[in-house]
Amino acid sequence: MANENQNKNQLQIQLRPEVADGKYSNLAMIGHSPNEFMIDFIYTAPGMPQAPVVSRVIMSPENAKQLMFALTDNVKKYEAQFGEIKRRGGNASGFGNN
Repeated sequence: MANENQNKNQLQIQLRPEVADGKYSNLAMIGHSPNEFMIDFIYTAPGMPQAPVVSRVIMSPENAKQLMFALTDNVKKYEAQFGEIKRRGGNASGFGNN
């Protein structure tokens, strides 16, 4: 019975082919209002006068905080396996706030 309830509560994630390849981003801008966080993922290359937004994600503050915890946990796991991720000069994270 417990196993049956677990199966009913499992979320099946669907990854559509047009999304499966992903988008490369080396910069992100984060903005927020009282009701939502907005993250613009951007690709910038040397010599390019413009940097296109490759994806925009909008989420609730609660979901943004869950994302922060998940990223923190995954970076710790990555560094435990592969070593410390070194920060570069300038904007240390490569990510900014609006």
